[in-house]
Amino acid sequence: MAALKSHQKRITILHTNDTHSRIDPYPPNDPNYPNMGGYARRAALVKQFRLEDPELLLLDAGDFFQGTPYFNMFGGEAELKLMSALGYDAATLGNHEFDNGVYGFNQAFGHASFPFVNSNYDFSDTVLKGKVKPYIILERNGIKVGIYGLGIELRGLVAPSMFAGLKYNDPVEVARSTEETLKNKHKCQLIICLSHLGFNYDYGKVSDVVVARQTRWTDVIIGGHTHTLLDPAVNETNLRNQEVIIGQTGFGGVRIGKIEVLF
Repeated sequence: MAALKSHQKRITILHTNDTHSRIDPYPPNDPNYPNMGGYARRAALVKQFRLEDPELLLLDAGDFFQGTPYFNMFGGEAELKLMSALGYDAATLGNHEFDNGVYGFNQAFGHASFPFVNSNYDFSDTVLKGKVKPYIILERNGIKVGIYGLGIELRGLVAPSMFAGLKYNDPVEVARSTEETLKNKHKCQLIICLSHLGFNYDYGKVSDVVVARQTRWTDVIIGGHTHTLLDPAVNETNLRNQEVIIGQTGFGGVRIGKIEVLF
């Protein structure tokens, strides 16, 4: 971590995505990630980084559910309790958060001590009405930070009965209106999008790259869904010809992303 100059402030963002209920490390004989991952290691790393910067942000871009028997047995309770113990500041919803339906997520909801953000899902006609926030505003190191969420189209990924009543709105349109609110109404100095749209596609489907290019005020996109490892993070140019940082950490909780923004 570079030393700050007297006139600078730093926002440190730690981020995860697509952990898929990998609470324990991968086994020693795993062909891809032997002994890697697990919430205990993640907790140790987060603790270490917080010693360096107590004001850091810890964020998740969705799909923390589904993938091991922990989810099948406990319906998300274990994952949300662990994320709460680690001190997550916010998370967005991935498609696998609906594997037990809207009601299943609602049953697990109370185990989280952090907010969920999503701007383009309309939960008005579901039991999650008023529980998932379109955005939140935090202050870190004297900097006002706005955080909003974007979710992927669930049709084709999740059985229709699992998200009955939920309305999907265009992510780009919603991103533009939400960032405008955060920038001009709330005077946020840093705007972060937690996205579960996927990094990029060859066929024009809305993605993190598309959102970055078609927005004005979003500074950082923390992504998920496509299990892409962006090391280092990728920069895209927005409508104001400014750089947008896009980060994603692959799959299974084997890595934590770290982005530092200097003011």
